[in-house]
Amino acid sequence: MNSHPDSPCGAALLVELSQLDLRYEGCRLKSPAAEARLLAAIAQSGIQQPLQGVEGSSARILLNGFKRLRCAKKLHLHTAPFVSLAKDEAAGIVCLMRAANDHALSLLEQARFLDELKAAHGLSVAEMAQQLSRSKAWVSLRLGVLGELSVVVREALFDGSFPVYSYLYTLRPFRRLNGAAAIDEFVTALRAKKLSARQIEQLAHGFFRGPESFREQIRQGHLSLPLQQLKDLPEDADGCNEFERVFLAELEQAQKVLLRIMTKSQDRRLGSRPYRAQAHLLCAGILSRLPLFTKTLQTLYDQCGQT
Repeated sequence: MNSHPDSPCGAALLVELSQLDLRYEGCRLKSPAAEARLLAAIAQSGIQQPLQGVEGSSARILLNGFKRLRCAKKLHLHTAPFVSLAKDEAAGIVCLMRAANDHALSLLEQARFLDELKAAHGLSVAEMAQQLSRSKAWVSLRLGVLGELSVVVREALFDGSFPVYSYLYTLRPFRRLNGAAAIDEFVTALRAKKLSARQIEQLAHGFFRGPESFREQIRQGHLSLPLQQLKDLPEDADGCNEFERVFLAELEQAQKVLLRIMTKSQDRRLGSRPYRAQAHLLCAGILSRLPLFTKTLQTLYDQCGQT
């Protein structure tokens, strides 16, 4: 093998791409747009940064450089520079994570590598925190975010068909009240639609807070009408007067309270005799007003729908 200019981790060697073990490819996020830009750069100038991994007993295990590898294969290249980070996988992962900043490894990529260190290599949260010079809370946060991902959401995020930013900052707040199944439904409907973060945010508010008819349009993939409806809404909610703003806030609060009641009502912690006695009285009062409340909401819905 021919040598390559030294890297910070030692001398890089040209290796056969077919010799690389890709077992950690699923730990890295894919980005079709970024990969397309990288492909053009490699076609013009070649691979400038070595791939990184560890020397396994039977093959070189790749940890960093999967985009470069895929681009090289598309360009029918057979070799690439490779540098070994450590003598074993666990040490290699730690080395990669210590060297990478938050831009080089996203929160979810960090979480996947931490999960590998925990599940496959037996490191505890305290051990990972110590070796990475991080707090235990930093490690636990990332493992917690990864643990809450369903199979559907995890696949969509890591294959690049749904933006990570939109999940973390738009969908996660809805998960607690609406449940994982609703998040799966929304992600499935918008997966690979190439929407902007703003469009996803608008559709999420309509999907989780709006009427069933709006949700059905999104489920069926008919996004142009919902997006147009949202576009037609005034940008500034202060087109309303003070009384209207207060009433809208009360409607939103009522919706949140209803969702919380439905979510908590089956909790096993609700079982004491004093609780049952008081809840029975309160439920009776609410049920007695429910027909009129439902009729009032239906009338309001019909009136507002005519505007």
